[in-house]
Amino acid sequence: MNNGEFSIKSYVLRSGRTSRAQKRALDVLSGIYCLPFEEKILDFNAVFGNGNPITIEIGFGMGGALTEIAASHPDKNYIGIEVFRAGVGRALMNIENMRLANVRVIAHDAAAVLEKMIPDDSIEGFHIFFPDPWQKKRHKKRRLVKYPFTDTLASKLKPGGYVYMVSDCEDYCSFALLEFGKTQLLRNPYAGFAPSQEWRPVTKFEKRAASRGGVIKELFFVKA
Repeated sequence: MNNGEFSIKSYVLRSGRTSRAQKRALDVLSGIYCLPFEEKILDFNAVFGNGNPITIEIGFGMGGALTEIAASHPDKNYIGIEVFRAGVGRALMNIENMRLANVRVIAHDAAAVLEKMIPDDSIEGFHIFFPDPWQKKRHKKRRLVKYPFTDTLASKLKPGGYVYMVSDCEDYCSFALLEFGKTQLLRNPYAGFAPSQEWRPVTKFEKRAASRGGVIKELFFVKA
């Protein structure tokens, strides 16, 4: 990244409707479960009170998969990154209602968070579930999963750590498959697209996409 500016952004801000319950969660729960963006490397032991492995979900939407996976793996810690206020509010409600001690949220751009807050060689896995596909030709430059951002992901992973991407946009997945292939530290344990990982929950978005005839594609890369 040059001159302190981030070369990509993982989002475009949206002014979607935030419910009263989501607003309340943002007001009341952010101080408990949200980590402020700072240009300072996180101390995960201080954040979670333990040395358990860390997984990061980038763009968690309404937080369903984030909190369901965290509930199923209490021996691991999870950080969700999202800028959509309604989604952050919904995720905070889930965390509180499910009494999850192993989840924290950062409401900021993922590229900036990774560069400024996440230590190198520290993350067990990255989850990128149904990122915005930016299907119009003039918008494809906005896609998150592309080189050299894939290098950034690899640099933050522990050896043996993984990046797991799922999308209903076959064009985006084919594009991402090539982009991941440009990062020398990542290897694909499959011939191309990956089989579905049994531990990943099926989201409402995924069910809707499948009902419309969408084909779900998955990518799974491991740090060598």
